[in-house]
Amino acid sequence: MSDVWWRDAVIYQVYPRSFADSDGDGMGDLRGITERLPQLKELGVDAVWLSPFYPSPQRDGGYDVADYRDVDPRFGDLDDLGKLITAAHELGIRFIVDLVPNHTSSEHQWFRAALNAGPGSPERARYIFRDEPPNSWQSVFGGPAWQQVPDGQWYLHLFDVSQPDLNWDNPEVRDEFADILRFWLDRGVDGFRVDVAHGLIKDPGLAEYTYRGAVLGGLDPLGPPPPMWDQEGVHEIYRQWRRIVEAYPGDRVLVAEAWVSPADRLARYVRSDEMNQAFNFEYMEARWLPAELRQVIDVSLAAGDGVGAPTTWVLSNHDVVRHATRLGYEGSRGRMPGIGVGDPQPDTGLGLRRARAATLQMLALPGSAYLYQGEELGLPEHTTLPDDARQDPAWERSGHTERGRDGCRVPLPWEADAPSYGFGPSDRSWLPQPAVWAEYALDRQQGVAGSTWELYRSALALRREHHLGLGDLTWLDETKDVLAFRNGQVLVLTNFGAEPVSLPLGARVLLSSEPLGDDGRVPGDVTLWAAL
Repeated sequence: MSDVWWRDAVIYQVYPRSFADSDGDGMGDLRGITERLPQLKELGVDAVWLSPFYPSPQRDGGYDVADYRDVDPRFGDLDDLGKLITAAHELGIRFIVDLVPNHTSSEHQWFRAALNAGPGSPERARYIFRDEPPNSWQSVFGGPAWQQVPDGQWYLHLFDVSQPDLNWDNPEVRDEFADILRFWLDRGVDGFRVDVAHGLIKDPGLAEYTYRGAVLGGLDPLGPPPPMWDQEGVHEIYRQWRRIVEAYPGDRVLVAEAWVSPADRLARYVRSDEMNQAFNFEYMEARWLPAELRQVIDVSLAAGDGVGAPTTWVLSNHDVVRHATRLGYEGSRGRMPGIGVGDPQPDTGLGLRRARAATLQMLALPGSAYLYQGEELGLPEHTTLPDDARQDPAWERSGHTERGRDGCRVPLPWEADAPSYGFGPSDRSWLPQPAVWAEYALDRQQGVAGSTWELYRSALALRREHHLGLGDLTWLDETKDVLAFRNGQVLVLTNFGAEPVSLPLGARVLLSSEPLGDDGRVPGDVTLWAAL
């Protein structure tokens, strides 16, 4: 076994507004998370990643930070966070926090000071101000990425207008975030997930850019990187951060959210003196096609091996349509811009069947794996969320053409017959929960053979028992509709076709995403683990 915990860890993402509400105000909070930690211990995760909990006007779900050294009163206070970290550690669960260094909230004291100080001031030099927009860059959330202030200057915001981009060429910005890292490390966090890790440095000339595909810049391997993404200077920043983190005991971890392609370019973020992990979005966005998945897996493993880093696998998070819904569309889809009333609706049964199969495949791959809260319940996207309830800035900034990410952020169901399905003690929830949540509630699944919760729990236990995260992958004989590999002494087989397939002679079934046929063969859209 590796003595570095994060190389094969299963890390569970908690989106605090939607996990558990302790006081009935309809908003999840830190005490609610603390109360539910035993369920995560029972599930078998190694670490928790907590999405932003900082003071924020919540224009972008907490990713608009007004104070990096405090807790938003909606969620509790620093004492509550300290108790949460302690409780996690007592259960043997590591604790990772989100860091948002590309931009602040427009309510951050630095940006207020910049507006008051005026053009040419040191305060404005912390951000990216210009007398005129130097280009036609677009915001990730839609519309122009430049906003004018009353004195006539313009500032850059690659996300919402309330999220001004910081100027990382300014040493004061670098010193500030070095101090922020130490602030939280001193309070016992085990690492940081770094938001928009590929965006901190911009091309010095703020060059014009003709967009190809997603504004986020990410999965477009053609040509040089866009002038706002994946610039060479980001790596110097992360080398400094690695030195800070390594000065603390306990193998603290840095995780990059970097929408960068191809895989060997993403691997540069996890070289030996930079970050430890980077999310594998190419795997997350791969379609439900065996040849496509095999290619992504091969390329990902090779890129990681090239720099001595583990590959990190993920299927869902707070920014994308849940995979139990994405996979419910025939023809399969990659990234989707949100689903709402009037949109084509998924086949929920097919989606869950494929999601369970996809999860078993992912958890058998060598490396680290990330789970997004609720996927262990089989939760689908809320695809009929009323448009007037939407809060994602992408909905407004896109002129109501992109429904955004609210559908994957709906508060969790814990108890089928309780108010707000057990999310909190009242019937309030900050986003409306669909009536179908009752059938997915945790108390309807615990101890129920074949439930999605029990599937995840069994998979995590077997993954640990067979050291799958530290293993080596060997592909087995390929057929058009089957993807099969060996990891140690475990056979992993996914049948993508309509016809059942047979197992090798002598294979002993360990776990299957759905029941096998009466003849012992593997049905379509099913993944099976077997001992060889």
